[in-house]
Amino acid sequence: MQPQTISSQPGIQSPSEKRWKVWWNLLRPHTLTAAFVPVFIGTSLALYETVIDWPMFLAMLLASLLIQAATNMINEYYDFRKGLDNENSVGIGGAIVRHGVKPQTVLQLAFIFFGIATLLGVYICLNSTWWLAAIGTACMAAGYFYTGGPYPIAYTPFGEIVAGFFMGFVIILISFYIQTGTVSSTSMLISIPISILVGAILLANNIRDIVGDKENGRKTVAILIGRKNAITLLAAMFIISYTLIVLFIALDYASVWSLLVFLSIVKPLSAIKGFSNNKSNVTMMPAMVATAQTNTIFGFLLGIGLVIGYFV
Repeated sequence: MQPQTISSQPGIQSPSEKRWKVWWNLLRPHTLTAAFVPVFIGTSLALYETVIDWPMFLAMLLASLLIQAATNMINEYYDFRKGLDNENSVGIGGAIVRHGVKPQTVLQLAFIFFGIATLLGVYICLNSTWWLAAIGTACMAAGYFYTGGPYPIAYTPFGEIVAGFFMGFVIILISFYIQTGTVSSTSMLISIPISILVGAILLANNIRDIVGDKENGRKTVAILIGRKNAITLLAAMFIISYTLIVLFIALDYASVWSLLVFLSIVKPLSAIKGFSNNKSNVTMMPAMVATAQTNTIFGFLLGIGLVIGYFV
């Protein structure tokens, strides 16, 4: 598969530019940590119940990363088809509008990624239960229909809920289940703050894009409740996530080492300040990045805290 990168249009990549960067940016690598975190946490929790099956962990991690990357590509494809993206758009991979890659090539690559994730899913099911096939299919369907299909989830107020549910709750529980053969109340509870922070990434994205989304007929939460209230909601999601960790420690559902998550507190503070003080897409990008980093650092520190708690 050869990228179509030569064009004389403004913003299109010249032949001398490195092609691998085009494809790397298409993956939106800064979003892939949202796929790593739930697998890491689910597996960290499994330490308390069993010996980790590393091939299963790696299969689950790669499948999760592929589904996230494929979702990003589908998002890029449909946003281009619907006229939402151009060479000046912020926060996109830009393979189509900046580098001349054929839209159909992007969509085909997304389905190839889904196909590889499916093969990994077969391996996981062979070593656990075939019920997971239905759950994995639902995850991929959610990735596709987030921006694809006649009624994209991204155009509704349910984007944050769907993303948080599948990329937080479901992935953590699958990662835990394939190691232990069961689902515990602890794994379900620990998944809640991660689910909230995944939803926060989508909310931050919708706050940034509120003007353009409104013009294109979207009905996101940010549009329905207004920019100011959306920022307040984002702050509340951060507060709830950190508070839940303290509560779980108090109720003995998490190790005291889970307090390591508070080392990331500067990121949500930066995000709220950034959204409150800026209104253009470009100037809000640091706040958007800080929100994504909150999920990544919070989740990584939580996983580290769980691992330390197990060994200590």
